[in-house]
Amino acid sequence: MSLILQITIKQWDKSQRTVAHEQLRSAIPTQHTITFPPAFYAFDQQCIIDQHGGDLQPNRLKYSKQDNILYFDRFLVNLDTLQLAYLDPNTTQSPQIIGSINNQWLQSHYQCRYSIYESELFYWLYEDVTLNALYSTDDFNEQVFLRTEPSMIYKG
Repeated sequence: MSLILQITIKQWDKSQRTVAHEQLRSAIPTQHTITFPPAFYAFDQQCIIDQHGGDLQPNRLKYSKQDNILYFDRFLVNLDTLQLAYLDPNTTQSPQIIGSINNQWLQSHYQCRYSIYESELFYWLYEDVTLNALYSTDDFNEQVFLRTEPSMIYKG
């Protein structure tokens, strides 16, 4: 049994907003083979985390666990109910429940931008983030997100 969280982070700055740049980004896959490393186990080997992209901002990915809630980027996983939820940091609303990840995988997307201060300059960094999430009772398969389609695609 394992929780598998695979995240793809496509990042760009303001100079990379042309049609040509958009086409290059859209060609980047959002489902990957899970390979150790760079994938790793977290939370006492209860969870596999597999990150792709996000290279422009080191240590960009944040995750933690409180009680039976796993916080992963802008997402929450309730380990009791195996529900995946999206938490929009720009609102005071409750997390938006996406669905169950119990033996089925869900794909979630969101886009954002934020300012970065680097080399005494501020600039905008844009992101397109995709999360593939699954809690599986089957034996681990590194092709899990490639062999089937998601049971649901959520756009936050």
